[in-house]
Amino acid sequence: MPAIRTLHPDDWPVYRDLRLRALAEAPYAFCSTFAEESQRTDDAWAARLAAPALGAYQQGWPFAAELDGTPVGLSWVKMEGAGASLYQVWVAPEARGRGVGAALLDAAIAWARARRAQALHLGVTAGDGAAARLYRRAGFVDVGAPEPRPGTALFEQAMVLTLLD
Repeated sequence: MPAIRTLHPDDWPVYRDLRLRALAEAPYAFCSTFAEESQRTDDAWAARLAAPALGAYQQGWPFAAELDGTPVGLSWVKMEGAGASLYQVWVAPEARGRGVGAALLDAAIAWARARRAQALHLGVTAGDGAAARLYRRAGFVDVGAPEPRPGTALFEQAMVLTLLD
């Protein structure tokens, strides 16, 4: 069973390693690129996690998933107006099929509900991939038609999960 934990400012090396691994392994899934983010300094990585902890935007938080103490997944959820949005979701290939994605998603949904978000929004590579299937199993529904992802030949599907009626 995966353990989900919040990443704190001193966890920036864990966050950096997961984020760069995600961008290298699944470049199609993200708007950022490995080339861009691998140029960040250690101070820049630390600042990304320090911002929530220091109150720059207390309405968002990163999560890491671990199996047997090894970081294998990442997600970042934040409030945006009356709703919440989910970003940077990734599970290491060796951990897929072991409930890591579902555990990260459950943590994000619980976090958004605790803040009384009306809905949780996300974007996923369009199609019937594993991520889209995970979100649909959790109750997310498509919003509108897929839209082109800038800089790629891929399309992104917006999805939403209603949390409060």
